[in-house]
Amino acid sequence: MRIVHAPSQLDRRPRAVAIGTFDGVHRGHLSVLRAAVASGLDPTVITLDPHPRIVLGNRVELITTLERRLELIQAAAIADTLVAAFTPEFMRLSPEEFVATYLTSIGAEAVAVGGDFRFGSKRSGSVETLAELGLTVLEVPEVEGVSSTAIRDAVRAGDLAQAAGMLGRPFDLDGTVVAGDQRGGTLGYPTANIAMDPQLVCPRYGIYAGEALGHRAAVSIGTNPHYGGTERRIEPYLLDFEGDLYGRRLVVELWERLRDEEVFDSEEDLVAQIARDVERTRAAVRPV
Repeated sequence: MRIVHAPSQLDRRPRAVAIGTFDGVHRGHLSVLRAAVASGLDPTVITLDPHPRIVLGNRVELITTLERRLELIQAAAIADTLVAAFTPEFMRLSPEEFVATYLTSIGAEAVAVGGDFRFGSKRSGSVETLAELGLTVLEVPEVEGVSSTAIRDAVRAGDLAQAAGMLGRPFDLDGTVVAGDQRGGTLGYPTANIAMDPQLVCPRYGIYAGEALGHRAAVSIGTNPHYGGTERRIEPYLLDFEGDLYGRRLVVELWERLRDEEVFDSEEDLVAQIARDVERTRAAVRPV
């Protein structure tokens, strides 16, 4: 998939363009993307970054990083993606200016959007506006009960099965491995310490089973209260893995919430519980 940041970087050719922020690339978003792919025209995406609600001063906990969003869009068989900067200048475009600048200039003949899609200055453009301006509006099957807001709520509650059902895949964490306390290695369970963008939604603190790099992973999310921690840590232990992960980007799927964080009577009790967590992780079932 080719990724560009301006319409001028795309050749003018017959295209079906899916438009949206696509945070999470959940089942509803996939329905939009599939409509563009099924059209027979070159499937193209216009996605917005930063998230419009963040630019407008609202607090939004994102489901995916931009890098992860683009990977998921690529997996949906999209040919080209234009990452449009959501700036004050972008916000001031009239619907007609948006269509001329971002759609007709790249050869768009059809568009795929959600039913509540709004665009242009003061959100004055709608699905009807797109049709009035000469574009074919593709039929997008509605996926009921799925929204980014509902996914965030499920993740915050630690309900990974519900989140996966809406995403169409397990919820995952995305970050870079940085140096940590290195305490896990002394306990026999060396963990990676992931630095995650604070704008991303974080699951309810606790211990989780999941997967990373093709290995089962027991993941601790929280403050590590047994050692009196106060700073949030995300620490996966990759089962049967040997190697150096420092500086590497790691995408960690979360499959099942195993338990709350705990303070133990002794380090021996902690190690025994970690062993039980690892065995439950080996037995965990991927939710989708």
